[in-house]
Amino acid sequence: MRSILKFFLISALFFTQCAPLVLAIEEAPLSGEAEIVEETSALIEDDSTIYIKEIEIFGNNLIDAETIKEMVSFREGYIYDKKIVAEDLNRIYRSGYFTQKIRALPMKIDDKNIKLRIIVEENPPITDFNIIGNDTVNTGELLDILRQLEGKPQNIETLNEAIEQVQELYGAKGYILARVTNVYDDPDGVVTLTVSEGVIEDVRVEGITKTKDFVVKRNILLQPGTVYNENTTRADIMRLMGTQAFSDVRRDIELNPDTGKYIVKIMVDEQRTGRLSLGVGIDSSSGFFGSVGFGENNFRGMGQKINANFMAGTGVLMSDSSILRRKNLQAEISFLEPYFKNENTSLGVRGYMRNFGSWQVPLAIEERFGGEVTLAHRFRAYKALSGAISFGVENVNMKEGDEPRIKELYTAYNIPWSKREDQLAGGFFFKLTPNLTYDTRDSAINPRRGVLANVSMEQALNITEFSNSFGKLNGTIKKFVPVGKRSSFVATAKAGGKINGNMPEFAAYSLGGPYSIRGFNISEVGTGTGFMMGSAELRLPLPFIDRLTTNTFINNIRVATFLDAGKTFDSFLTDTLYGRPGYAIATGIGLRVFIPGIGPINLDYGVPISNTKGISRSKGFFTFGMGEMF
Repeated sequence: MRSILKFFLISALFFTQCAPLVLAIEEAPLSGEAEIVEETSALIEDDSTIYIKEIEIFGNNLIDAETIKEMVSFREGYIYDKKIVAEDLNRIYRSGYFTQKIRALPMKIDDKNIKLRIIVEENPPITDFNIIGNDTVNTGELLDILRQLEGKPQNIETLNEAIEQVQELYGAKGYILARVTNVYDDPDGVVTLTVSEGVIEDVRVEGITKTKDFVVKRNILLQPGTVYNENTTRADIMRLMGTQAFSDVRRDIELNPDTGKYIVKIMVDEQRTGRLSLGVGIDSSSGFFGSVGFGENNFRGMGQKINANFMAGTGVLMSDSSILRRKNLQAEISFLEPYFKNENTSLGVRGYMRNFGSWQVPLAIEERFGGEVTLAHRFRAYKALSGAISFGVENVNMKEGDEPRIKELYTAYNIPWSKREDQLAGGFFFKLTPNLTYDTRDSAINPRRGVLANVSMEQALNITEFSNSFGKLNGTIKKFVPVGKRSSFVATAKAGGKINGNMPEFAAYSLGGPYSIRGFNISEVGTGTGFMMGSAELRLPLPFIDRLTTNTFINNIRVATFLDAGKTFDSFLTDTLYGRPGYAIATGIGLRVFIPGIGPINLDYGVPISNTKGISRSKGFFTFGMGEMF
């Protein structure tokens, strides 16, 4: 049996090359061949019709007789045919459990019937398995596959199937180079398997010119001396593509025949990483806007990112009378070190300026200047989980925008003008903002399955007026469920609230607009120190568009139907001045155009279906937005 196993490993063609058994009658059989032997006293004439009345199996110990009978085509009551019996003896032999010493002995009962005795000799049984060379996959997992063969006769076919299962187990874990390279059976029935798992001899990077060599290699977790894993390679390629320094990243694997180890080549195509952008667009919060920006995604060839952007907009589009119609000006500069101390930690620095008509404080101008430093970390043990903590400062200056109009409202509701000072409260804040994100989406641009969840806390310490310090807690969860081949259902739940201090009105939560409850203006549903809301959205591809074009951009466009509902808590004075309901339900339809690097551009038409306290919006309202709605 040992020689048969060795032959199998060398050629892997044992069964296709093994000659069929030659059956002889009344002649001495060739060495090692099966035979049909008729007793001299019960010779059967070739032209006589004889029936098989009984079938007996002899010589089997581990393989039961019924299993052997199922291997042959003849049954009790069949006409005895030497040719068919010979073919069936070969079939028994090819099952792999028996040696070549298989015989068929027809024994005459009467002139019309015989008893057919089949005599077999089983291969030695497998008593145990021994595995050599496995370092990455637990021995117990491999033995779980092999133990089904213990106690049975050695069988090259079933052993081959088990070896394939062993290699498939390795492949499922990403070890695609792992192979069983040798099989040896001891005389006592112990079968030893030697595994070569695919050790890396060297990792080489090709194609870089601008990017520093260490920048590429720090994004590659594959290391010489370790076992090659395709899952790790895919993650390395995604990490390199995520630097935005390369247009393409590929891998190639070569076996070094001298060492039996593998050389892994990571081949990259660098791309232009600097950009100067000019753009125009429309957004409900900024109105018609123009922007100019500069960016570099591979600053100094070190994978660092630097961006500067300026935007000027006409102001909140189709705003209600509470929002001052004023130009929206924004400027921001940022720097990102994606590899801070290790590959899982990044450091970001950002400075910004904003000047716009306030959404929360009616008829006020809101000016913000600030900056922050953010440390972000991906948890190695929980790949879907990441966390960040931001340290920042911000100066918020609230100015009167239209004093005559706001005084009219105060007078109409008999509210003392001194309350306006509370509404215009600002200050210089020191902020601490930790957050956790759980993300299992299949795509960051146009996801169809997975979960995106985030929880964050903001603690703002007012340096100029300590009594106006505050803290708040926010949470969001989105569930993406595929529907059919190309559609998806998105369910969203979101809530937030004050947890300490005295929250100024500029920091209030608000509902209404493109990023909360559609079918309403920004903040038109209400403002408060807390809120909760939910949304359900069904995204459908354009009908028949995939039959007309293969363009990915066009095929990613989605039509959406949605239902939004939400409520604010502990409302501010503004809700009283403008008769805001504080809760709303709206439904509508929209369009999603997915832009790489930006996300979806959203155009929605929503219709309020709840009590709007006189707001003339019953026929619906358009909103425009960029990015995911929540």
